[in-house]
Amino acid sequence: MAEVHEEQKLMMGPSSLHNESMNPGTGSARPAPLLNNMLLLFLVTMVLANIAGHMYTSLLPLYLKELNASVVQVGLFFTLVQIVPLALQILGGWISDSLGRLRSIALGSIAGLLSYVGLILAPTWQWVLLGEGLAAITRSLVAPSFGAFIAEQSAEEHRARVFGISEGIFMVVNVVGPPLGGLLAGRYGFKYMLLVAAVLYGIATLLRVGMAKVAARGQEANPQRLTFSSLRASLGAMLGLLLAGGLITWILFTDGVRDVAYALSFNLLPIYLQEVGGLKITQIGLLESVFGLAMMAIIYPAGWLADKRGEKLGIAFGFGLQFLALMVFIRTSGFWGYASAWMLLGFGVGMMSPAYQSLISKAVPDHLRGTAFGLFQTSLGIISLPAPALGAQLWERVSPRFPFGVTAALSLVAILPVSLKFKTPKNGVTANAPTD
Repeated sequence: MAEVHEEQKLMMGPSSLHNESMNPGTGSARPAPLLNNMLLLFLVTMVLANIAGHMYTSLLPLYLKELNASVVQVGLFFTLVQIVPLALQILGGWISDSLGRLRSIALGSIAGLLSYVGLILAPTWQWVLLGEGLAAITRSLVAPSFGAFIAEQSAEEHRARVFGISEGIFMVVNVVGPPLGGLLAGRYGFKYMLLVAAVLYGIATLLRVGMAKVAARGQEANPQRLTFSSLRASLGAMLGLLLAGGLITWILFTDGVRDVAYALSFNLLPIYLQEVGGLKITQIGLLESVFGLAMMAIIYPAGWLADKRGEKLGIAFGFGLQFLALMVFIRTSGFWGYASAWMLLGFGVGMMSPAYQSLISKAVPDHLRGTAFGLFQTSLGIISLPAPALGAQLWERVSPRFPFGVTAALSLVAILPVSLKFKTPKNGVTANAPTD
């Protein structure tokens, strides 16, 4: 029983981060750590689950090709799998706000386990759609809760640093998952690799269900009822923020540009590296590790910079580094050339990620954070829905390099609205006023 009581104390939430603790024997005060124990356990489950996911997601286009899909069919596949999240991401964010972050994640994890069954048993590429449809349910319930939970476990004055540390830990999935998946798929086949990934995900699910049960007796003991009027009120409040022409509107616009840009080309990336770059599956997995290590190296300094100088600088600089990385990528060859491009890309994404997360968490009311993250992801999905299929057509009709060039150009264009329109909300000031 002592373990249960200890976990319940850890569920007290962000207030535990705002207090100073006494140094035993001296009576002196010392600052509380940026990450409390519950947040650390939360990140452990996220790392386990996403190592499993990253074992196959970066290689999924190759798995589809093994199941006799063409390049155009691969593009169509990734367009189709975006439809389910469009219907569910807003609901997932609202469920997170209503039932609690940990309950929502536990429910999503159960759907995630079933998705692996669909992936492993799929006889053709069309059947993989079933597994990825279930995985979309998982992402719809888990993704909105991730940023909201971290925001609730942090103080505003160092929130970007907490996001930086959390995402730095999370980047272990990029370092471990893709090369492990590439090694297992290259040596034993895709289905064996997916089975190992399913076991790792099962362990994460058990931990998440346990955390949700503890939360049900503590922080999440009084969930709100899931009613249509509650959903309508949450959506109405968020739509008002999105359409006001202020910070939220411009975050949606710039993140939408980025989402379209990457959806045009990155679903075809493994095929490009294999067919144009001549890389092996294991080398493709290692590139993801290079990306992850670069992101881990920069993400905490990026969070510190966002806390000290504001989020706008890191986001603009991140877009610039991504443009540079993609220009190197389309002009280079060989593993080390692609590795240098992916190192620059990791620096770019690492620079902007904690700043974006921190800015969104500050720009919306606390009780709408889950809905906000879900609505952002849904809006971005609608904007980028045709992009994978369009990218595949550009590959076939122009050249394999052309979609990546378009991605680079859009990354450069996004710097302008970030520089002109992004302003960090002050304490007590809402973000629904225009930024002009």
